[in-house]
Amino acid sequence: MILTLDIGNTNIKTALFDGTEMVNYWRLSTSITNTSDEYGITIMNLFQHAGRNPGDVEGIVMSSVVPTVNFTIEHMCQNYFGITPMVIGPGIKTGINIRYENPRELGSDRIANAVAAYDEYGGDKPVIFIDFGTATTFGVVEKDKSGAGAFLGGAIFPGIKLASEALTSGTAKLPRFALAKPDHVIGRTTLTNLQSGMFHGYVGMVSNLVKRMKQELGGEALVVATGGMAVLLAEETKVIDQLDGLLTLKGLRLIYERNKA
Repeated sequence: MILTLDIGNTNIKTALFDGTEMVNYWRLSTSITNTSDEYGITIMNLFQHAGRNPGDVEGIVMSSVVPTVNFTIEHMCQNYFGITPMVIGPGIKTGINIRYENPRELGSDRIANAVAAYDEYGGDKPVIFIDFGTATTFGVVEKDKSGAGAFLGGAIFPGIKLASEALTSGTAKLPRFALAKPDHVIGRTTLTNLQSGMFHGYVGMVSNLVKRMKQELGGEALVVATGGMAVLLAEETKVIDQLDGLLTLKGLRLIYERNKA
């Protein structure tokens, strides 16, 4: 079995794969203060609760956008599984061409998303993948002239939760509010004004970026969304064709298989 770890700014998403099938999925809070033992005991408890044997894990692969946590997680993998994890970074075979001007700048989670998006949804049309996390990231993959997949680039802007927190923490009188779709665009209270501006403004931003990307691509593209806020926004944007909450973890498994030799 292969254990995949996607270390994000807010959560660590992890899944256990038996071949190509995902058999378990868990989420942990990302904390720079946790020790390797705290992470290890948590994961051991999750394995026990699911009836899984840690000894069945033959490989571990991880992506991370939080470098300060990497050392801790790597030691956890070595101490509790006896395995040095494969870390997505320069030199890793992805199976797709990276068209970024400086590929070293590209986040490992975006690489994993690109690999999975092309493998699962790529074909005659380009694929636009959107990851609604702490940051909202867009990426585009398509088939190049050689017939291989190619990551072209994308866009990044603050995630909706991060933007809402910045709005309320940076102002003196605006209250904290729950992210939800209000009944009306024209709100009649400060709360519904905040919800309307954040929700509908964000939907408009996503829709416009997808529209502009399709124009640059010269036509149609399949749009795939992943990340914690994808479900909330997908119903309203009308530009998202497919929801795939496990896109990054699927990409990590694919990259592991392409590099395990």
